[in-house]
Amino acid sequence: MIDEYVHALDRALHGPARLKSDLLTEARHSLTDSAEGYRDAGLHPVEAERRAVTEFGPVRRLAHEYQSELLAGTLRSLAVRVLVVGVVLMVAADLMWQGAPWNGPPPPTAYRLLAGSLDWLWLGIDLLALGAYLWLGWHARHGRLGKVRVARAAGIGLSASLCLGWIGTAAVYAWSVTLWDSALTWPPMLVGGIALIAVHGWLGRSAYACLATGTGDPAGRTANR
Repeated sequence: MIDEYVHALDRALHGPARLKSDLLTEARHSLTDSAEGYRDAGLHPVEAERRAVTEFGPVRRLAHEYQSELLAGTLRSLAVRVLVVGVVLMVAADLMWQGAPWNGPPPPTAYRLLAGSLDWLWLGIDLLALGAYLWLGWHARHGRLGKVRVARAAGIGLSASLCLGWIGTAAVYAWSVTLWDSALTWPPMLVGGIALIAVHGWLGRSAYACLATGTGDPAGRTANR
């Protein structure tokens, strides 16, 4: 019965495999310990497992709680990655331009406006990520997961902001290459471009995991069990 319960819980949950596996292992250990206690009290092994599963509660209720933990975990991971990437972007952007060998007229006003707006956009993204991280930490210290809807909205908002950041970054980089032909052969620009692709791909995977974990209703997948 414990195996069946854990298997049903596994099917009800969706999210990163590592976090999900930790939660399932935690549930199995709790059920096993409870069943062992009943066996030590003299109950038949089958009855001991049945009582342990019954006291643990329906899969539907536990799936909702565990899905909330999965969502909090993926949102926390995304927030940390965003903050790390924010620092990397600031350093990389400065290094890409230091000592640049090309000269010429100043870039057009639209270019300067886009570049300046991009700086403010990434600052806003970093602040949103920091707010999400602090909000999750506050609820964790108080033994609460917080409202799932708020965490889901934060994940969607952060992911949408990242999409705008990616588009803006790609636009500024591409525009820079068209304005200064020698930028294509300037090593810091080439290395910086590769770094930008790598960190944005790293962020994209985390954002996808957060969005995927925040969608769906685990209670609905267990309604008939």
